[in-house]
Amino acid sequence: MKTTPASVKKVPNPIDKHVGSRVRMRRMFIGMSQEKLGESLGLTFQQVQKYEKGTNRIGASRLQQIAKVLGVPVEFFFDGAPTADGVPSGGFAEAPSSSYVSDFLSTNEGVQLTKAFIRIKDAKVRRRIVDLVVALADLEGEEG
Repeated sequence: MKTTPASVKKVPNPIDKHVGSRVRMRRMFIGMSQEKLGESLGLTFQQVQKYEKGTNRIGASRLQQIAKVLGVPVEFFFDGAPTADGVPSGGFAEAPSSSYVSDFLSTNEGVQLTKAFIRIKDAKVRRRIVDLVVALADLEGEEG
């Protein structure tokens, strides 16, 4: 059996990291705190934190509990997950570049922006907001 020195830090498995980020994204989207999710599962918020970072692997029964609490099917956590060949699952050719979307939706700003944007009913207003954000990003790109 091969041993590793205590000073070597273990890197989270890409699937565990992806599943954890999807837990975080969904939890934030429904406005639930880590403490509240932990209470619902009989865990501390620190354990939830470790799951969300992918530091600790989520077992099958625990993932099923999390899915029930967060109101999504278990499959939700695997959408866009990397496969053994490094290509995200899902069947779309552009899927590898879409990880930035889930990364963005895992942030407070991403959740707030998405929730607010969804509430805007007028399609023309939504289009103008997209145009504004693109223009601001272009300006920032020119400055940086």
